[in-house]
Amino acid sequence: MKLALVSTLSMTVLLTGCSIPTAPKAVSSLDGIFTEPVGRSSATHVTHGSNVSLGIVYSRNTQTNRAYLQDYQANAGTGFGQSLLVQSIHDAYVATSKPDLAVDWVKASLQRQFGSVTVYPDMQSLRAAKPDVVAVVDTRSQLMTSRSSDISANVSAAFYDTHFNYIGTAQGHDAKELSPLWADYKRSEEIVADINEQQNVQVRALQKFDQSLSNLLTRPTDKVSMIDNPTGQKLY
Repeated sequence: MKLALVSTLSMTVLLTGCSIPTAPKAVSSLDGIFTEPVGRSSATHVTHGSNVSLGIVYSRNTQTNRAYLQDYQANAGTGFGQSLLVQSIHDAYVATSKPDLAVDWVKASLQRQFGSVTVYPDMQSLRAAKPDVVAVVDTRSQLMTSRSSDISANVSAAFYDTHFNYIGTAQGHDAKELSPLWADYKRSEEIVADINEQQNVQVRALQKFDQSLSNLLTRPTDKVSMIDNPTGQKLY
């Protein structure tokens, strides 16, 4: 029998057996990418257009974030007490934790600006291919858990010239703090609405990324804000 209202006792049982993963700790977007200091390019714009090739590598954050979202999808609403979970709540968890949402969106955005966009597994492969421009794509998400209803999404693409000197960064961020997901007064419809905010936050961050990318490609790089690096390490 599906429950329209979820009692505190039921949800305590459910969440005890429901191992929803927590977001992995972020590292520098350049961690494991460059083995030498990155210099600042003399270019004042990111070269783009139908005759320009772009090579992409995904940061360690992006790779761990995808694994985190896959784990989140697989574990949300499972475990002991699964029968207590309303189907619409389970479906909302799955629908709002798409592992490839950010990388697919970013790649599509870049394909509209460059003649060819190729994703390489590592810098060694990218260096051998010698694309005209290089981008390090960094994506991070924080979704709901049984202990926190704070959600956030960060996405960026840091661009480098053919000599691997830093040019500029397009980035997007969004976050939202919600009331506790399993509060006594919340009906299942309200819980689903809160869970759906996870995807809304991710989409807003990606829309901000698109605007930042447009700014970066149409303005001199000294007029565009640089990436905020949580580790404090300079990118150039």
